[in-house]
Amino acid sequence: MSKYSRTFLPQRSHPSTVTPIRSVAWSLESSRAWQRACKQDSEIAWFALFAVPLSCDSCVKAVSDQLYQLGGITKVEGNLKDQLISVEGSAAPSAIVEAIQATGRDAILRGSGSSNSAAVSILETFAGRTESHHENRDRAVRGLARMVQVNSERTLVDLTVRGLAPGKYRATIREYGDIKDGATSSGPVWRGSQEEEKGLLGAMDVDGDGRGTVFVDHPFQVWEVIGHAMVLTRQDERTRPLENDRNTVVGVVARSAGVWDNDKTVCSCTGKTLWEERKDEVNKGMLPVGN
Repeated sequence: MSKYSRTFLPQRSHPSTVTPIRSVAWSLESSRAWQRACKQDSEIAWFALFAVPLSCDSCVKAVSDQLYQLGGITKVEGNLKDQLISVEGSAAPSAIVEAIQATGRDAILRGSGSSNSAAVSILETFAGRTESHHENRDRAVRGLARMVQVNSERTLVDLTVRGLAPGKYRATIREYGDIKDGATSSGPVWRGSQEEEKGLLGAMDVDGDGRGTVFVDHPFQVWEVIGHAMVLTRQDERTRPLENDRNTVVGVVARSAGVWDNDKTVCSCTGKTLWEERKDEVNKGMLPVGN
């Protein structure tokens, strides 16, 4: 497995000139929804670092101008030498990705938040799998959850999915991190030390195109959920145990690099650059989250 700590995003061609954005309605909607979640606390802000192909100062300006359109962005800085864009603000991570991609450039999230304050969960389907398939790594990826802890009591969760049937879904953190049998082995909803279910993240509406996004402001710290499973499903587990149907997706919450925690550009296992690694993963079916 690659040693990078990064999120794979879809490849886009880099045009010779930057074309004006037709509309970044989804990004604006995402950013505003995230900011509404942050509205109760004016001190909420987070940092993120993206690898982006940059060839000149005009590239940095094009990306910066696009990001400032989101609202909630307080600072954007570019590093031509290291091909990096750093962002500070309260806009949703997925909205930032959309904005960068709208300029025709690739983007790979290299880190967010401070050290030990960020996490990620890649959500996959387990429908139709048997014990003989447990080592199959070509499961269908349907979504990604990004977590950034913004203070000692609060964590923001940005959950994005695509390729699911329309309807209302429920997102939860589970008691266990065992997903060898998908949702069925992940245990009940996580309670932590409380009597109430602490792992209830909220509901998500998936539209007719199979896409959905939800932003959650939740009272837990990132370290508490590392190693736990996350499940998104339409099933009502109050009436029966969860099953692995085509529209139930599962992943394990894993630590993600904080800003400046990850400076690797070549994988120590394969010798490939992070861009080559990302392309390989997308070709294998990694969901192009943010597209």
